[in-house]
This record gives sequence, C-alpha cells and structure tokens, in this order.
Amino acid sequence: MLFYVVRRLAWTVVLLAVISLITFVIFLAIPNTAASRQGLVAPDLQTQWNLQGHSLPYQYVHFLDRIVVHGDLGHSLRQPLSVRYMIGRALPVTISLMIGGTIICLLLAFPIGLIAALRPRSLLNRGLMIFILIGVSTHAVWLSLFFSYIFGVRLHWFPVAGYCDLHYHGINGGTTGCGGPRYWAYHMVLPWLTFGLLFAAFYARMIRASVLEALDEDYVRTARAKGASERKVVQGHVLRNAMLPIVTMLGMDVAFAFVAVIFIESVFELPGIGWTLFQALPATDLPVIMGVTLVICTGAALGNLVADLAYCWVDPRVRLNSAPAGEVSVAAPGRHPRAQRQQVPESAT
Repeated sequence: MLFYVVRRLAWTVVLLAVISLITFVIFLAIPNTAASRQGLVAPDLQTQWNLQGHSLPYQYVHFLDRIVVHGDLGHSLRQPLSVRYMIGRALPVTISLMIGGTIICLLLAFPIGLIAALRPRSLLNRGLMIFILIGVSTHAVWLSLFFSYIFGVRLHWFPVAGYCDLHYHGINGGTTGCGGPRYWAYHMVLPWLTFGLLFAAFYARMIRASVLEALDEDYVRTARAKGASERKVVQGHVLRNAMLPIVTMLGMDVAFAFVAVIFIESVFELPGIGWTLFQALPATDLPVIMGVTLVICTGAALGNLVADLAYCWVDPRVRLNSAPAGEVSVAAPGRHPRAQRQQVPESAT
C-alpha cells in the first residue's frame, strides 16, 4: 500500500505543477486582451508580480515561489484587498455549503438508489426513476431559483438571499441582526437543499446500478444458498461492494461541485468562492480570477487524491494490483480463493 500511496502523491504533485504552469501561461506569460481593455497591459500585470525583464523559466520559478512558499496571489484590481485575504474569507462559506449539501445528497441518494434497485419493477421504482431523470436534467440555476421562489417568496419559510456569518453578530450579507449558528444554518438551508438535490439524482442512479450489478454476483447467490437473510445479504455483501464506485465519484466530483457552487452562490448571494469569481469576471479582475482558478483546480486534484487513497483502503484488490514488480502478495487462506489460483502458462497447455 505504501508504494501505491507514494505513486499517487507523486502524480498529484505533477498534476499540481501542470495546473500552475497552465495558469502562469494563460494569465502572465501571454498578452491578455482583457487586461488591455481595462488599461492594464500584460507588462503592468507582470510588474505586480516582479516578472518583467526576466526569462520565462525564471518567471515561472518566481511565480511558484510566491504562490507555494509565501502564499502570495497578488492584489485585486478593483478592491484594496489581497487575493489571499479574499479567498480566505470566501473559502469557509463554500466549504460549509459543499459539506452540508453533500450530507443531504448522501442521505437522499442512498435510500432512493437502494429501494429502486431492490424493487426493480414496482410502482415505487418507477416514481423514483422519474425523480432521478428530472434531477439529472435540472440545472443548478433553475433549481436555485425554484427553491428561492417557492420557499422564500411564496411561503416565506426561508430567506431568499443573503448570508449570516457563523461567528459574527451584526449586519452582514444584506441582513439585519444576523449572526450565530442558528441564523447561519437558517440562511444555508435552501443552498444546502439545492446542492444536495442537484447531486442526489446522480448518486442515486449510480447506487441503483451498483446494487443491481452486485445482486448478480456469485457471492450473493452463495450467501442466499447458505440461508442468510435478505437483510444480512444486502448489508453485509451487496452494500459493501456497491459503494466502491461512490467513493471514487465523491473525489472526482469536486470539480463539478465547485461549478455548481458558482451558480448556487450567485443566486443566493453567498459570499463564497463562486460569488467572488462571479463578481470578478465582469470586472476582469485578473488576479482574483487567477487565484480562484488555482484554488478550484487544486481542490479538484486533492479530491481525486483523497478518493484514490480511500478506494485503496476500502478495496484490498487495489493494493494487490499496485504492488511493485517482484513483490508478491498472498491472500489469506479461505478469504480470496480466486486470488490464490495459479495461472497456467500458455506453453503448458
């Protein structure tokens, strides 16, 4: 397993280096028409980063040094704030939105996908499949506006927009007397529901397909033949193997989650990463756009790394297949009989 972890860490470092190189080329190495339109030409942007008059390799190394070692992402062109401060202020809002939405997503996706798989031809299954079809076809903006109109404008159950800081008591996000865990959660309910329902349909469909595939495996038929109850078969054999693709998708969907967050935060006016990017794009605030892009790409790369490591921990077969050449891993007797079978060379047949 150590070899697999080291290899995945090495690939992640390479991926982050490629991301930084592409970002450097797009924003600093080539002329930018957006900067020219607002009176900030490429040499002036390079002056802010102390890159003017040096070769491209030196500029890239200096760029990495400022980002990685010092955490310096430059300063906003529209506000007297550093990009690091703006991202540090917005990132907790986005992370809280993603964590709360992911919890709602899994709480909805697991029972929906499991029931749809265990009752494949029932009326309930058809209704759940209609929900899944509608969910995967719905855009984040439309779903955000729908919830905002129904629960905010019509029913007045939740605020239409705005944000309350978790630790701040006072005026914030366009609201009065807003602050503390209670008001913070109250303002986050609709964004959480939007995020959760948006991804619940995708994961419910995946869970349904994984459970149906696991139900056709030999070990499930063997467990049933031995007299195991259906509940024990599902909990002890089907769910454990059907959840393996979910572990991978949770890490791979980090990039898609950031894209959804951009639309959700824009509709509900949450001061997160998406809202920061949404305000920086029409203003062509290049340092902010570059900083947010780096954060999103880095988050996606780290999410893939965590998913790979979690998959390796959940599925021992990954550790066996990733062992270096010359290292032989023997399964414990009676646990993996298929892995213990020796393959007959073609010359012997």
